[in-house]
Amino acid sequence: MTQHVDTEAAAPPLDEIQDIGLSLWGQADTFLQSLWRPWSLYQIGIAIALFFCAHLLRAYVSPRMRDWLRSREGWPLWRMRYAVVINKRLRMIFFVVLLWIVVTIMGEVTWPSRSQLLGIIANLATAWLIIALTTRLIANAFVRGIVRYGAWAWITLRILDLTDEAERLLESLALEIGEIRISLWMILQAVFVIGLLFFVARLLTRTTSARIKAVEDISPSMQVLVVKVLQVVLYGAAFFIGLRAVGVDLTGLAVLSGAIGVGLGFGLQKVVSNLVSGVIILLDKSIKPGDVISLGDTFGWINSLGARYVSVVTRDGREYLIPNEDLITGQVVNWSHSNSFVRLDINFGTAYGDSPHLVRKLAVEAAESVDRVLRTRPAVCHIVGFGDSSVDYVLRFWIDNPTDGLTNIRGNVFLALWDTFEANGISIPFPQREVKMLNDEAAG
Repeated sequence: MTQHVDTEAAAPPLDEIQDIGLSLWGQADTFLQSLWRPWSLYQIGIAIALFFCAHLLRAYVSPRMRDWLRSREGWPLWRMRYAVVINKRLRMIFFVVLLWIVVTIMGEVTWPSRSQLLGIIANLATAWLIIALTTRLIANAFVRGIVRYGAWAWITLRILDLTDEAERLLESLALEIGEIRISLWMILQAVFVIGLLFFVARLLTRTTSARIKAVEDISPSMQVLVVKVLQVVLYGAAFFIGLRAVGVDLTGLAVLSGAIGVGLGFGLQKVVSNLVSGVIILLDKSIKPGDVISLGDTFGWINSLGARYVSVVTRDGREYLIPNEDLITGQVVNWSHSNSFVRLDINFGTAYGDSPHLVRKLAVEAAESVDRVLRTRPAVCHIVGFGDSSVDYVLRFWIDNPTDGLTNIRGNVFLALWDTFEANGISIPFPQREVKMLNDEAAG
């Protein structure tokens, strides 16, 4: 008895699909038969002739418009891009304009039925043109293609008055899991609504991000944090609002997402750790875009803070993508955390015959003669030991722009020391060794 009930329950959807298919086939057969009527063939011929005229107009106008656009040097980039898109669609634009002119004239001088097919073609061409121009606002090519062809298919069904049959057919193709029924019509609605909401969320994110970054009172790290939170909130809201709008029960989805989250938590521990570490970095402001850091052998400045990694650019142009977790758990030297002042040390030695007091005085003067060395924080020079062949010194000085490099400033100070010592007769000794040949001495 139970098996019989299930069979009977499964029969109505199949019968419904069959009825919808027969209805669509009947309408298609009627439409195809109407195309063989004399006036229908005339309208098809007129449409082909208008398309050929539009092709000729495009061949004449497009090169001249391209040359004119090349002379528009002061135009904004978005205006230039849209003008290029219009130039590529000139054939369709001319075709639509010519179609509507002919349809309007034929509607005035002859029976409406004798321009009905041309009106349908004009509506379809106009819909395609509008969709093609508006979908250019979507940056992702894959999403743009889905929206373009999906919207044009739906508008085509509406123009041909087949939306009810198409909706019934898509609604009948469904998958039932317990009390949850997911139809193809629901999936298409969800894709369209969520895609539209994502597009709106992206526009809002871009606009709001530009305004946030323009506020100088907000620190760079806080700007990045606000933008990231805004993206999560807007995209998350768009996703759940889209599902709710098409009638998806979010209660079951919450249970399913919880189970999936537990499974993903074990497999994506590193990813989650990097995401959480990124939030911590933004909250405690330990590093921010523009800071100069050292991490192991990597020395450079922060280019950007990402959700998973931090971009560090070195002075040789290399860009390192360092996981956020490494910056939280490892030892990081931030040369510009609380301020941009950096102290550098230089070690050198002079001969024992040179006065240490004069050497210290000349070393300080040499360091302060370099442009990037600060005068507000005086340089100092101290004796640190008596070596085998020299008196050893350390020269300490301050700079406030580590982003301009450290090796170059050290080189400039060494060069200033060399010039100063040479001008004042201070010698820089080097180790000397005396070699005795024992065999030769024994032989002598």
